[in-house]
Amino acid sequence: MAEDSGEVTVVGQGARLEGTIVSAGSLRIDGQVKGQINAEGDVTLTPQSQVEADIRANNVSVAGRFRGSIVVKGRAHLARGGRVDGDITSKSLVVEEGAIFHGQSVMDQQAAAQAAQAGQAAQAGQAGPHPQRAADARPEGARVS
Repeated sequence: MAEDSGEVTVVGQGARLEGTIVSAGSLRIDGQVKGQINAEGDVTLTPQSQVEADIRANNVSVAGRFRGSIVVKGRAHLARGGRVDGDITSKSLVVEEGAIFHGQSVMDQQAAAQAAQAGQAAQAGQAGPHPQRAADARPEGARVS
């Protein structure tokens, strides 16, 4: 994933955070997070991460364990060994062999844009519309429970 500004906020391996994380840039999570994550850049969950949250960002890469919802303007990437239990709304979804995805996926540009706008409205303290859900995406080689 490309980083726009080059600035990355890191939640270290020994850190446990609960609440809302807001980042003007990209975010890398090595530790544990529970709550909500809003990033103007990309969010990367490393293999040792354990996250239970709702994520809104430009792009997301999951190599650790994730439970919740992911809404991105661009690409959601599930790396080998990563696990997502929840829903993903994105322009594109990449599920590597060895990744586990259990949930629903909405993969179209309009839905991702609407979801991103809803996230921006939520950040501003307003209520936004929720995208409709589509059937599970099942890329070849991926295990979907």
